[in-house]
Amino acid sequence: IINGTERVITTLEDLAPNKIMVEFETRYGEQIEVAKVFSHRRGYRALTVVERNKKSLLEVSFPSISGRINFVTIVRALGVETDEDIASMVSSDPEIVKFMLENLEEAEVWTRDEALEKIGNRIAAGQIKEYQIKRANYVLDRYLLPHLGNEERYRLLKAQFLGRMAEACFELAIGRRGEVDKDHYANKRLKLAGNLMEDLFRVSFNRLTRDIKYQLERANMRNRDLSVATVVRSDVLTERLNHSLATGNWVGGRTGVSQLLDRTDFIATLSHLRRVISPLSRSQPHFEARDLHPTQWGRICPSETPEGPNCGLVKNFAQMVEISTGIDDETEVKDLIFDRLGVMPLAPFLVGDREVPVSYATELEAQDDELVYEETYD
Repeated sequence: IINGTERVITTLEDLAPNKIMVEFETRYGEQIEVAKVFSHRRGYRALTVVERNKKSLLEVSFPSISGRINFVTIVRALGVETDEDIASMVSSDPEIVKFMLENLEEAEVWTRDEALEKIGNRIAAGQIKEYQIKRANYVLDRYLLPHLGNEERYRLLKAQFLGRMAEACFELAIGRRGEVDKDHYANKRLKLAGNLMEDLFRVSFNRLTRDIKYQLERANMRNRDLSVATVVRSDVLTERLNHSLATGNWVGGRTGVSQLLDRTDFIATLSHLRRVISPLSRSQPHFEARDLHPTQWGRICPSETPEGPNCGLVKNFAQMVEISTGIDDETEVKDLIFDRLGVMPLAPFLVGDREVPVSYATELEAQDDELVYEETYD
């Protein structure tokens, strides 16, 4: 109840994060293959794109860096330097390796240091070399595939994931796989009230901490006695929460998340509480997104949708739908897939003096039985 009125937080439908989606795009009259991932970590969402241009070369783009960077440059900056390791990281299929060899022949850099210098020159042009390399390392750790981690020890995992994206591009190019159906409900995720309130509270709490820091600095400059009552302004957090709940304007530029609860009758109230809204623009056709998809069977009501511009974009849950929630605890996930299901981790192992992913280590083990493998981290 906000300002005396009943309001409801509606469910948001969005594309699944951290999942590779491949499609064709047309640019300047040419059709290119694109693999996208909406990497999501603790409220931060970053779009990472690997595309195969008209020259059959792979390019990567991600936030905080302008334009696109050569795929081999990014992978070498992440620590995979040799041509053999890069090619085997993408695929062992001869047809795909042929495409990968073309990329390696056109490589712009040959070592990790050269790759970091090139990326740093793009990010911090005109700065000294040490700052450029430091900035390049920071950007690779923080903004490239953040869902895998934001520390240096996760770089080989990021290189492996980019290799999977590159393989998906090549498979799309040779017809081995088709475009991902974005309207398939396996590629959708629903944000319920808990997820939406988590996003709102995270932004509101960060705003409160910044305000506390400002109040502390101001009191210190004026030589005032510090007290909790004067430093912490509780209304900063409350006003931010109330404003979003009252207007429906949510973090990330989303609108209409909070709505006035329909109390026409009991059925109308239940319908409003079970409503699902799409973030797509109402002014655009979006014919495929508005259509009824077979995978909505048993999940979304096939008939209850408004007429007019909202048709197909505003939906309702089916009568007996049951919503499952994802697992956020990383320890539980690792315990499930590694211990119970027997999945092999992609964590790098130490072979001689260099770190290599598990797949490379097993290949080297077959070649030389005397090598000793030591796991560097879980």
